[in-house]
Formats: sequence, C-alpha cells, structure tokens
Amino acid sequence: MEDQLKILLCEDDENLGMLLREYLAAKGYYAELCEDGEAGMRAFAKSKFDICVLDVMMPKKDGFTLAKEIRASSPDMPIIFLTAKTMKEDILEGFKIGADDYITKPFSMEELVFRVEAILRRVHGKKNREQVVYKIGRFVFDTQKQLLTIDDKQTKLTTKENELLALLCSHANEILQRDYALKTIWIDDNYFNARSMDVYITKLRKHLRSDDQVEIINIHGKGYKLIAPETDE
Repeated sequence: MEDQLKILLCEDDENLGMLLREYLAAKGYYAELCEDGEAGMRAFAKSKFDICVLDVMMPKKDGFTLAKEIRASSPDMPIIFLTAKTMKEDILEGFKIGADDYITKPFSMEELVFRVEAILRRVHGKKNREQVVYKIGRFVFDTQKQLLTIDDKQTKLTTKENELLALLCSHANEILQRDYALKTIWIDDNYFNARSMDVYITKLRKHLRSDDQVEIINIHGKGYKLIAPETDE
C-alpha cells in the first residue's frame, strides 16, 4: 500500500464522494474523502498526498480558500477543481489560484481519472528526469527543484509555472507555438485552458521582471517568445 498514489478528495456530496473514492480505489489509487474544507485542510496537514481534487462549493471552507491554504504550504501540489459552476469568472479564479485542471459537473469518472493520470505523469515524469538547469539572463532556473533564483532571491514555482517556463526555456529566443504549449502542458487547447495559460504567462513575467534583459513577448497569432541573452552553455 505504501507505493499507492494518494489523492485528497474533498466533496460535500456524500453519495458522489463515496462513488468517486470507490472508483479511484478500483483504479489503484488511495483517496482520502473529506466532506468540507476544514476537514480537508486537517487531512492535508497530517498526510502526504500526490494530488488534490477539491469541490469548489463546500461548507465551512470553500475549495478556493482550501486551495490557497494548500498552495501556501505546498506550492507545487497539483490541484483539480470540481464544480457545478460554469461561470468563466469562477473558472478563471481557480486557475489564478494555481489549479492544474478544472472539471465541471456532471462529468464521467473516466474523465476524472484520465485528468488525474495526465497531471501525475507530468509531475512524476519531471521528478524522474536528470536535473536540468537553465541560465536566463541573471536568473538560474532549476526545473527539478522548481526554483528561480536571481542574486540571493529564490522563488518557488508552482508545477504549471515550472512546466511553462521550462518549455519557454527550451525554445528561448524562438517562437513557442501557443497550441503546442497548450497540448503539451494542458493536453487540451480549449478556451479555458488558453485563458489559464495567459494567467501563468502573466505570473512568469512578474517573476522575471528583476532582469530587464529578460522578457516574454506575445507573437500575435502564433504564441510567445522568451527573450534572454545568449549563453555559451
């Protein structure tokens, strides 16, 4: 049981929560089910999880608030939101917090498992690779530790920030096609994922603004380009 991947599952609908937990167990996962946000935070503080699946509308503490608290203690923890809401503003709020994915109800259990597996493949695939360090102007970017360092200042990146910056670095001073980035990191190039990527590009620009030789520019109709001084490495 030690090598089972652990999921923190927070869902206030008791019947749906139990069905999801049983289905995930049948697929080889261990899912700890919590029915409100406060119970979810207590569970997260006590155990080590590989991914969190959080319902947005929960009693005592909603999913957005819980996600912010999880991010504060574990910036790179993968998070998927479950919600009946379809408002664009709500979905974008989830991505601004740092969600890796967002599933609107009703959804199939197969879809949830597919998205969980896709995120975990990316996360664990990164961990299993050799350490890759990029020099971006005055920045040192460690993709394995998810750290961006300039002088004596270190910034811990979220999983999505890390993946997107690594992709930009691998195409430094070249155009990174928008649809390629979406399909590589988000799997699907739909509207909400595209807006999510825009949010993360904005976050990365803020992280990189300490060096005026480094910037991420929009290439209209195509994608993005990371502008950085050429190195001999």
